[in-house]
Amino acid sequence: MSQHRSLRASSTLGAKRNVLKRYERVEILKKAGAWKDGNRVTGLRKTKPPV
Repeated sequence: MSQHRSLRASSTLGAKRNVLKRYERVEILKKAGAWKDGNRVTGLRKTKPPV
């Protein structure tokens, strides 16, 4: 019997995520120069996921 697609491990699906974690958004803002140390991590600007 085969396993249903929704039960597979996430690493085997290989889908591109379109939502970033907070720390990933901060890294992108740091590279763009739009982040200063001491800024709040809530209410971050929108960022595009890296391609």
